[in-house]
Amino acid sequence: METLLRHIASVNDARLPGGRVPFLLGAEQVGWLRPALAEAVAEFDGVHRGPGGVVLDDAAALPGIARALAERGLMRFRREAFDVRASPEGPVLSTIDRGALPAFGIEAQGIHLDGLVRRSGRTGADGLHIWIARRSRSKVLDPGKLDHIVAGGMPAGYGPAETLVKEAAEEAAMPAVLARRAVHTGIIRYAMERPEGLRRDLLHCYEVELPEDFVPRAHDGEVESFTLWRLSDIAEAICHSDDFKFNVSVVLTALLLRHGMFTGVDAARLNAVLPR
Repeated sequence: METLLRHIASVNDARLPGGRVPFLLGAEQVGWLRPALAEAVAEFDGVHRGPGGVVLDDAAALPGIARALAERGLMRFRREAFDVRASPEGPVLSTIDRGALPAFGIEAQGIHLDGLVRRSGRTGADGLHIWIARRSRSKVLDPGKLDHIVAGGMPAGYGPAETLVKEAAEEAAMPAVLARRAVHTGIIRYAMERPEGLRRDLLHCYEVELPEDFVPRAHDGEVESFTLWRLSDIAEAICHSDDFKFNVSVVLTALLLRHGMFTGVDAARLNAVLPR
């Protein structure tokens, strides 16, 4: 249980501002900058330092600034644009490359999907199982770690449901007709310190019951393999290892709670500390 609580605490270890400077698009704060990066951003035309932080007057200039900073080696450049908002439900103010999100401390949205299978005695193992992916060893972030059947960031112009269908096809060769059966189970939101910067993530969590004869296939190279796990084995692995990707442990903990794997005092302790 203490390992499980450590997983949960690790994704919410950022204490803001934590020495960072607010970053604003016009009047709207969208992120947090380390002092050195704040100085670099302030060198660009249309950026000024005010009492409220570093302010970029023309939000449309943000993608170009991020790319220029990436070319100077100050952050990664992944060639995938994400929407920038001041709040999760607020209007899109600009876009920025995915690799720059942690450096700018801008919140990213994504989807996590758990694929459930209710196995009958005919297949040799009864009960509820979940498809678990093994991340590619070539991934920059948590290579070789265990993951959901489908998970991914929400690109610019997409909503959660559209992202789920897109990622399901790309990562697991899951037909859209199956992906659209997924049920939204909640949102997990956290802020954590990572080597790449400040990760402020909002995860739209889903689960879907899949037919026994569906077998996911690694389609886009992001996943090495898929294995069907019993719920009890997942609970054991999360409670006693670091085998899962950092945020997957938290999403799976919420799923295990929903399906009665923790009860009584354990459930109360976990619900009290799960990020929302």
